[in-house]
Amino acid sequence: MTAAFEDVADVVRRFDAEDYLLDFGTASALYLAAALRRPLLLEGEPGVGKTTAAKALATVLGAPLIRLQCYEGLTANEALYDWNYQRQLLTIRLAESRGDGLTEDDLFTEEFLLERPILHCVRYRGPTPPVLLIDEIDRADDEFEALLLEFLGEASVTVPELGTFTAEQHPVVVLTSNRSRDLHDALRRRCLYHWIDYPEPARAAAIVRRTVPAATAPLIEHATRFVGRARELDLDKPPGIAETIDWVSALAALGVADLVRDDAIQSLSALAKTPDDRTIVQDAFTDYAHGLATG
Repeated sequence: MTAAFEDVADVVRRFDAEDYLLDFGTASALYLAAALRRPLLLEGEPGVGKTTAAKALATVLGAPLIRLQCYEGLTANEALYDWNYQRQLLTIRLAESRGDGLTEDDLFTEEFLLERPILHCVRYRGPTPPVLLIDEIDRADDEFEALLLEFLGEASVTVPELGTFTAEQHPVVVLTSNRSRDLHDALRRRCLYHWIDYPEPARAAAIVRRTVPAATAPLIEHATRFVGRARELDLDKPPGIAETIDWVSALAALGVADLVRDDAIQSLSALAKTPDDRTIVQDAFTDYAHGLATG
């Protein structure tokens, strides 16, 4: 198996070429996931770039991205595989009209098998192993995790009627979690693990500068510094880097060059996502902007 990256520094360089600025810890985790072909569980607060990291990894590797978005009530029929029941029914009716006999084995063949994201990943036969993103695994039910254990441990999926399918090339698997609930130890044991924290101010400013080139240097510096302070407030949903980018984009669209302008406060809806948070953030912003204007 050819190494996906030369070393951790190569990961940083190649992500940088795709305008994704990695910290050394995240780069190391992605390097090991690609080198060892071990699933990687990325946890962190919403908006710190977990999903974007997986997407960028697929781009950097030149690999197809297969995504499974998790939600409450997600089942094996939606994540692993299902059967084409309509086609099976048509086959039964056609056989009856012809007077042909059918057995159960005739109806549960690959002809009627529907690949969902995980089985599609296992059966993928392209030149480059795919990147499978299992996004927000914490949103799925506890029982769903048990369905993943065979795949995470052995890169295989068992279909009782057909047998076990095993990946010819182990895919790169990235799971993300916002820690809305605890994940089972059995799942964690099968994965490498990395926590993505909020970026430090200098890196946050660099990320925003890359993403919102129309924003001025003072606006980026002061906005990222304020967001860092806002995270220390008693908020229901502390703003992540995604909200920071949205906010600075909104400010730039309004023609705001720095936070001292009075109309900058109108953009806070991009930063605070609940009525209570809006009130808290607005009060903090007023004090912060006043300090900039008088300081």
